[in-house]
Amino acid sequence: MKAQPAITVELIEEHGFTPEEYKKIEEIMGREPSFTELGVFSVMWSEHCSYKSSRVHLTRLPTEGERVIVPPGENAGVVDIGDDWCVAFKVESHNHPSFIEPFQGAATGVGGILRDVFTMGARPIAAMNSLRFGPLKSDSYSLANGSSVTTEKIANRNKSILKGVVEGIAHYGNCFGVPTIGGEVVFDEAYNLNPLVNAFALGIVRKDEIFFGKASGVGNPVMYVGAKTGRDGIHGATMASAEFDDEALEKRPTVQVGDPFLEKLLLEACLEAMRSGAIEGIQDMGAAGLTSSSVEMADRAGTGLELDLTLVPQRETGMTAYEMLLSESQERMLIVAKAGREKELVEIFNKWDLDAVVIGKVVEGNRLKITHNGELMADLPVDKLTETAPLYNRPMSAPESSEFGI
Repeated sequence: MKAQPAITVELIEEHGFTPEEYKKIEEIMGREPSFTELGVFSVMWSEHCSYKSSRVHLTRLPTEGERVIVPPGENAGVVDIGDDWCVAFKVESHNHPSFIEPFQGAATGVGGILRDVFTMGARPIAAMNSLRFGPLKSDSYSLANGSSVTTEKIANRNKSILKGVVEGIAHYGNCFGVPTIGGEVVFDEAYNLNPLVNAFALGIVRKDEIFFGKASGVGNPVMYVGAKTGRDGIHGATMASAEFDDEALEKRPTVQVGDPFLEKLLLEACLEAMRSGAIEGIQDMGAAGLTSSSVEMADRAGTGLELDLTLVPQRETGMTAYEMLLSESQERMLIVAKAGREKELVEIFNKWDLDAVVIGKVVEGNRLKITHNGELMADLPVDKLTETAPLYNRPMSAPESSEFGI
């Protein structure tokens, strides 16, 4: 078996950790983490998954009300609209992927929130978006002193980002079959080479048919369903948490590639599987892929998981445990089935030409244990990957100027 890389200062920095954060990991583990374990911590403690810089601000938002059925913490929020019907909705940004690869970055942003919505048991019926781009004319703004980049080059890049984002959003939504019913777009110098791509999806669900992303029931099988795993999107969550810089365009391999037609099959298969009564819990493999879905499902249920990555359907050869855990290949779900009903679910997903295999089980305790080819690759405390993620209160200041007058 291929040896795992040694943990070095350079490797720690490449995974986005400060020295203090890495020291905290060693204290949690009581030892040096393996390369695979370091990768798991890097995505779970990234801004994209842990909200370590934004959580202090998000907690100020209202999240309770008499019609709020599912508040933040699940795959999507759910609100009661009366007559035993609810709406499930989700808004999520795909800014960095859209900067690096505008078409696929925006398209997979739409695909991700659609999965978040139908993971709750809801059928998506509408999409919207809120977009921000830099100006499209090179003479409409000036650059900071000392910049070697021409205004024309930036304007052309802004045009390219706009074109790719709009086409990506339209492509995924149209192919999947959900209309975009509204949106907004703003152009301002503040967004030069720094777009904001916020996608929104909404679905409807009966109040008594809502599903949750919990790995409940010790002994229940854990199933991987949907598309096969590839090397696309590895470290996508970490990339999405970094700053925009001159090296960002070199990170195209971290941007996922979506297939809206496959997602349509996944939607119908999941809704049919939910109606069968064989599902205990279900979660989208979105940011951080198999890692975040398994960790978050176990954390919500207060359980542990044992997963064998040898069983994961793969579309590429020679994939390592590290790659499979961090891959963000699209159109995949993690399901906790009710014991004894695995075959029923396999038949449903196979009918829709989708993979469905048992890759593990729910266990007592709070450990996530990952094996690959008979070797233990990671043994991690679930709660430390979520509840003890770093929390920062970053410095704030008002922008010098903008079209909003602030």
